[in-house]
Amino acid sequence: MRSTQGKVALITGAGRGLGWGIAKAFGLAGTRVCATDVNLDELELGSRQISNDGSEIMSCHLDVANTEEFSEVAQKVCDKWGRIDVLVHAAAVMPLINFEDTSYETWWWELGISLGGLFNGAKATWEIMKDQGEGHIIGVASGASFRGFVDEIAYCVGKHGQEGFVKALAEEAAIYNISVNTISPGKSIKPTGVTQNAALDMPNEVTAKWTHPADLGRAFVWLANQEPKRLTGLSFSAGTVVDAIDSEGWDFNFAPEKVTPEPQEMISRLEWQNYQRQLGRQ
Repeated sequence: MRSTQGKVALITGAGRGLGWGIAKAFGLAGTRVCATDVNLDELELGSRQISNDGSEIMSCHLDVANTEEFSEVAQKVCDKWGRIDVLVHAAAVMPLINFEDTSYETWWWELGISLGGLFNGAKATWEIMKDQGEGHIIGVASGASFRGFVDEIAYCVGKHGQEGFVKALAEEAAIYNISVNTISPGKSIKPTGVTQNAALDMPNEVTAKWTHPADLGRAFVWLANQEPKRLTGLSFSAGTVVDAIDSEGWDFNFAPEKVTPEPQEMISRLEWQNYQRQLGRQ
């Protein structure tokens, strides 16, 4: 299997939660990490926890909805390390508001982060990855990417939109050897809106059910280790991926049922991609 050792990953929403866990997992794998977040206090604390293991990390403030700031951060990473191999868009907000009470401001705030952030990140790293001849763009999915939930209309639309963005961009990115995918947690984790401090005050019977985010972060490392053209335009479950890693090792025998809760959809996508390649379109 290929390795992310010595490569560079730019991760949004890395101040806490799954974003922090993804950054931690890449750092432990020997990847140079640029951790970004809009909350500088959480970002500073999270980055220290990652660097304490000897991981090479830089941290940058980033409002993912700000196109110019995203481009500036990407340039800082290139100035320091000369490349960006992996972009993970983990930044998220979850306004729990029913449709009638959802304001236009809340609507566009959510979509600016979930969809706008992924678009801005892809734009900021696109030419860099093209010039390198490879790259991985990964969005963080959730159950709201595939189903609807009460009081989560803006969040569900943002997550559903990421899936469409990924599938469409994957068709264009394949010729540049850039993969575009999403990964959902697949196991219980700390909810997006719960801060680290708030989690400390929650009952043990609740927090005991949460999977450590760095454990799930290994799924992102696994995907970034794959040949970009091999797997793209797909949605993975971190939980099922890490279960396969734990039972068979990092080089586990790939099969859709091992990495996604919806294997038939992945099989159909893989068949379509193979057909496209036979036509010489990828």
